[in-house]
Amino acid sequence: MKWRGRRGSSNVRTSSGGGKMIGGGIGGIIIAGILWLVFGVNPMTALQTGQVVAGGGSSTSTEPATGDDRDTQFVKVVLADTEEVWHQIFNEGGQTYQEPSLILFNGQVTSACGSATSATGPFYCPGDQTVYLDTSFFAEMRQNLGIAGDQQGSGDQENQGRAGDFAQAYVISHEVGHHVQTLLGITQQVNQASRQVTKVQANKLSVLQELQADCFAGVWANRNQQRVQFLEPGDIDEAINAASQIGDDRLAQASGRMVTPDSFTHGSSQQRVSWFTRGLESGSVQSCDTFSGAL
Repeated sequence: MKWRGRRGSSNVRTSSGGGKMIGGGIGGIIIAGILWLVFGVNPMTALQTGQVVAGGGSSTSTEPATGDDRDTQFVKVVLADTEEVWHQIFNEGGQTYQEPSLILFNGQVTSACGSATSATGPFYCPGDQTVYLDTSFFAEMRQNLGIAGDQQGSGDQENQGRAGDFAQAYVISHEVGHHVQTLLGITQQVNQASRQVTKVQANKLSVLQELQADCFAGVWANRNQQRVQFLEPGDIDEAINAASQIGDDRLAQASGRMVTPDSFTHGSSQQRVSWFTRGLESGSVQSCDTFSGAL
């Protein structure tokens, strides 16, 4: 993935905070897989202990991210790319895009949705419209989740042994997809509907919400490719591999548990790949209606 030399977002900040663990979007699934691979922790148990906690306003102290390390610069560029694309898409619809913040934290953080540790993985909090990303996440993703690095064979020595850049960008763009859902009022509708239905039905709504965020990530990739031609051979395979690794069915199988669709909250591997691909091929938000009258 070509990312060097482009603008970095000014909305990336660093923080120091503390607190308990909360669940998140794609990250809770990824880190659950890492916990199983590395420590033998049942990923379903890890997810259950990572449920979202209601909380007040954020007490985390933040400051602009000034680090010049590769991962910080990469995050800034990817977030800036999402800003450019979603500003364009919202403008086309006669709306104004409000940019989210992204906070890089080390170990633990407090958000408007509650407190989190690095075990949570990346997550989006609609309460403060912020994406949270632990600084160790990419290293864990590279080392422990089986997501291949430098598939395009670019010869970039700094990228050797790393998870594919585009797989990482997919994770960030998925969380930004949750921000888009909040701006469009989808998150609020899902939350309201989930309070009025059974646990199984609420899980199904959660799956539809997560699959739509996957589709939005694909839309972003399509439009960003049109804008800056940033994709290289192997990049799409990296994102599809990442999506397939974190399906609810794949994690259940990896933990030795029965695959139980009624308990899914993020979707199967096939569903995640399918919806990401749909957004990627269409470049259209309208193609991402996962709900189809469910709300």
